[in-house]
Amino acid sequence: MTFAALQKKIVSKEFSPVYLLHGEEPYFIDKILSLLEAHVLEPHEKDFNQEVVYGKEVDAPSLLSSAKQYPMMAERRLVLVKEAQDFKAWDALESYLNEPLNSTILVFSYKYKSMDARTKFFKAVQNHEVFKSEKIKDYQLPEWIGTLMKSKGFSYASRVPHLLSEAIGNDLSRISNEIEKLAIVLQQGEEINEAHVEKHIGISKEYNVFELNNAVAAKDMAKAIRIVQYFESNPKAADLVQVISMLFRFFSQIMRIHFMQNKSREHIASILKIHPYVVGELLQSKNNFTPKKIAENIEILHEFDLKSKGVGNATETSGTLMRELVIQLLI
Repeated sequence: MTFAALQKKIVSKEFSPVYLLHGEEPYFIDKILSLLEAHVLEPHEKDFNQEVVYGKEVDAPSLLSSAKQYPMMAERRLVLVKEAQDFKAWDALESYLNEPLNSTILVFSYKYKSMDARTKFFKAVQNHEVFKSEKIKDYQLPEWIGTLMKSKGFSYASRVPHLLSEAIGNDLSRISNEIEKLAIVLQQGEEINEAHVEKHIGISKEYNVFELNNAVAAKDMAKAIRIVQYFESNPKAADLVQVISMLFRFFSQIMRIHFMQNKSREHIASILKIHPYVVGELLQSKNNFTPKKIAENIEILHEFDLKSKGVGNATETSGTLMRELVIQLLI
């Protein structure tokens, strides 16, 4: 069951008596919980018919007692088990899953990891609604951001999703919150551009990891050093680990492009799983670095990754390391 399909069913009030929401990405689990809280019960029904318990605190008999209670002056009860990853007595719930009370909506919020598929509970819950919340992969993130902005009624400049993904990373909740801020201050249907991102989110359109990548790709030493100097003065703007990860991805991609026989945008986008817009930039950048230099740079990035973790580095600051890294990559 996909997130969109499950969302549609909940909004249409097509409920299952049991939900297992599990997986590494908490954002989608939280969204489904919010949808269930909004649609299972009317506001005036919640006092007597909505119950929240926590996995670490509740035992199996208490949870079963809650699930088997009948609703008061309502059609349904909603029982939410939050932090269900801390619950221990899963096998004791198997019999209930085989004959659940249809007037109770029992929801397990199992975050940050997937449930063990070998348990009796997991096998029994397959007869109900199971949603696995998986991380959005880095190459999918700009497209996901663009889709989210469109769902809020906004168009956007082509660089904006990439700017947000590089600056924020794979924190979907934070990305969503930042877009909500834009939705408050901008007119419905307005195009979100880089100036809006800088003014309302605080991500500089000139001094960010995305622009540092572009400067390195263009072998523009002066611009790259200016951006690093900005990062030294504004440590929250970027960190060394984030920069190394981004540059490693860039050099790995152009190395693969060097050795592709078919260098059409469509083929490269398909193989690297990136947007054709990004392919165009990579095709230009690869001409600035020979395969030999790319191999050297990947080794340099590995060395500085170790230094960022304290290996062979006792005194140098993150800003100093970042400056040295950029210089070595471009000389």
